[in-house]
Amino acid sequence: MTDGDKPTLEQPTRRDYIKGGGLIVGGSLLAGCSGNTATESTTAENEETATATGTESYTVTMEPVGDVTFQTVPERWLPYGGTYADMGVALGQADGLTGIGGADRYYTYVYDELPGVSVDQETIDAYPEVRTKEEFYELDSDVHLYDTQMLVNWFDWSQSDVDEIAENVAPFVGNLIFRRSDEWHDYRYYTLYQAFEKVSEVFQEQVRYKAFRQLHDDYIADLQSQLPPAEERPNVLLTFEGSDEPESFSPYRLNDNGTSKKQWRDLGVTDALAGTDIENLSTTNRGEYDYETLLAVDPDVILVRGHERKSATEFRETVLRFMQDHTVGSQLTAVQNGRVYRGGYLRQGPIHNFFLTERAAQQLYPDIFGDVTSDTELFDRQQIADIVTGEFE
Repeated sequence: MTDGDKPTLEQPTRRDYIKGGGLIVGGSLLAGCSGNTATESTTAENEETATATGTESYTVTMEPVGDVTFQTVPERWLPYGGTYADMGVALGQADGLTGIGGADRYYTYVYDELPGVSVDQETIDAYPEVRTKEEFYELDSDVHLYDTQMLVNWFDWSQSDVDEIAENVAPFVGNLIFRRSDEWHDYRYYTLYQAFEKVSEVFQEQVRYKAFRQLHDDYIADLQSQLPPAEERPNVLLTFEGSDEPESFSPYRLNDNGTSKKQWRDLGVTDALAGTDIENLSTTNRGEYDYETLLAVDPDVILVRGHERKSATEFRETVLRFMQDHTVGSQLTAVQNGRVYRGGYLRQGPIHNFFLTERAAQQLYPDIFGDVTSDTELFDRQQIADIVTGEFE
């Protein structure tokens, strides 16, 4: 590269604009503060740059990082898991996806039902578990939709590692919201749509967000208007067991307001573990329980996570059939009635949630919404596709 090819102070690159926003919060956000503690001089420099280039800066505020100011809208983006990846796709940003932090739990097959909506599987396959600083540098994204404290507590990053990537590559915006039982997460949580709104601000796609929000609110209200009285609704045990021949189970509590259980709360079910001392599954609690323990609870419905690559029929022919043949498992009411189902994704975004809520409604109330193995659709796929592709009013 010749000197003439290098960017000058008078001609900063797009990368400089975006990184400049991350630098505003470099010291405060990553220390866990919610306010912007950047110096006045740094703020003034960024404002001057924005003015000189004809762009208008904007700030997004989300815990645990706090204020992040962008000089231009990010184009290349890196999400940790399916929650934030799905948000980006919903906002029409699929082409800018650079990789993902956990491809194994990002279920893209739902997009096959949405005309014109897709993601580049080759990109996901090339970078399916982005968790090292080297990969962050290599991908050179414009924004990272990661909870920084997750990197520290799960993947052994130091705070200086977080600061380095935020300063040298791009800022972080994100909050681990799929559950609320990790002891280290002592800062604010967000609902699915609160977090989705923050991501829409990152990409300046608030109009798409509002269209999604309206469609979602109407959808949930319509389903809820058809639910039976509370006393007639089933109690539910949500658990994890990835084996086709389960012998033990790790239960979740539905009173945990994480986004992974949103559909069950929206559909008004009762936690079968209410009144017990069984705690929610988390990184610090990996308790397992046998069939005898489940039989003491004897829930109306059992929802088993860890089988999201199976169809409803495939699940029934493997997991349910094994439980029906099990000496103790076959005594469970849910097994006898054939009411054992897939438990849904851990990390669901707004598009996922439409599909998972539809599935949950059919699992819980088949007499109202149709059987889960049927082709009955409870929401308009085309409406979702139109928002994602920008073909909406």
